[in-house]
Amino acid sequence: MIGAGDVVSLLDLLRRAGADVWVGGGWGIDALVGEQTRDHRDLDLMHRQDQEAAVLAALAGAGFVETLDDRPIRFVLTAPDGREIDLHPLVFAADGSAVQASPDPDRPFVYPASCFVTGTIDGAAVPCLSAEQQVFFHQGYEPTDRDRHDMRQLRRVFGIGTHF
Repeated sequence: MIGAGDVVSLLDLLRRAGADVWVGGGWGIDALVGEQTRDHRDLDLMHRQDQEAAVLAALAGAGFVETLDDRPIRFVLTAPDGREIDLHPLVFAADGSAVQASPDPDRPFVYPASCFVTGTIDGAAVPCLSAEQQVFFHQGYEPTDRDRHDMRQLRRVFGIGTHF
């Protein structure tokens, strides 16, 4: 499990390393709603692909090692205590939008510039993905109980429509 204090500390570490990152997944949803609503087994971070060396160096200094390489789509770093960070490399355009590679090379994951917003974790302002982007990424697969919980939070706080 990865706690709120861990997330804030890791984001501070990455910021000091000069790396731009945005919180997605379950912690990203909790950042949007402004409170922790469930336990989290990992931390999903989107990062600038051209800053990957800084991200890796900073996290290696904190004891994280690469345990899964599914580049260019994603890769996972794990700490000795089992905390996991799921990293998603983004390539940015001049207008602030970004793309991430997907299993289908002709259909990359698209991040409009407007999806990069700010939320709150443990009282700290954190960069994260918008509610709309979170809903977009929760489509096209059979949801888990955690996914259902997360979408309920977005409906509760934002009144946003979700497909489950």
